[in-house]
Amino acid sequence: MIRVLLVDDQPLVRGGFRALLDLEDDIEVVAEAADGRQGLALARQHLPDVALVDIQMPVVDGIEATRLIAADPALAGVHVVILTNYGLDEHVFNALRAGAAGFLVKDIVPEDFLHAVRVAARGDALLAPSITRKLISRYLTQPLHTGLGTGLKELTNREREAVALVARGLSNDEIADRMVISSLTAKTHINRAMTKLHARDRAQLVVLAYESGLVTPPGP
Repeated sequence: MIRVLLVDDQPLVRGGFRALLDLEDDIEVVAEAADGRQGLALARQHLPDVALVDIQMPVVDGIEATRLIAADPALAGVHVVILTNYGLDEHVFNALRAGAAGFLVKDIVPEDFLHAVRVAARGDALLAPSITRKLISRYLTQPLHTGLGTGLKELTNREREAVALVARGLSNDEIADRMVISSLTAKTHINRAMTKLHARDRAQLVVLAYESGLVTPPGP
């Protein structure tokens, strides 16, 4: 059973998402919150698999709520998915930097919404290759050089190669084909890299890969 926490200051939005989720046999909404502070408290109480978090809320916004969840070791199993009205913008990217597993636009069709919840629960990033390219072109053309690259020294050559391919937007199967290994081995390389780099999920691997200089943005 996938356990979901809804965090949005608009009751109608929460109600709409709950109505969709309640129809699914494998998904359960365990709690609802109207702001990020309440959402953090409920995340600690219920330990959901997925937290659907609105990016703009009173008291504590979605970016700060994501940062607080990502910083709490007790919430390592909580995958934050940001909800936004505007698509890919600077706020969304800041949320990805803070530890979000991906984002959804609120006008998403129900089938895609339910699929996204299941993808997030598995620990996969909600970043299609097209979205990854937009992230690169818009926000990663000037890496921040945060010092995160020092952790790359702990990676094996194969783990570095796998991380670079994740940053290019490839799936596990595509990475396996490119590296001529099994999908299970590709997943193992990625999981070990995530552990060594202290990345919560694949979305953070994308950010880390570009900020560290492991992968460079493509030219115009």
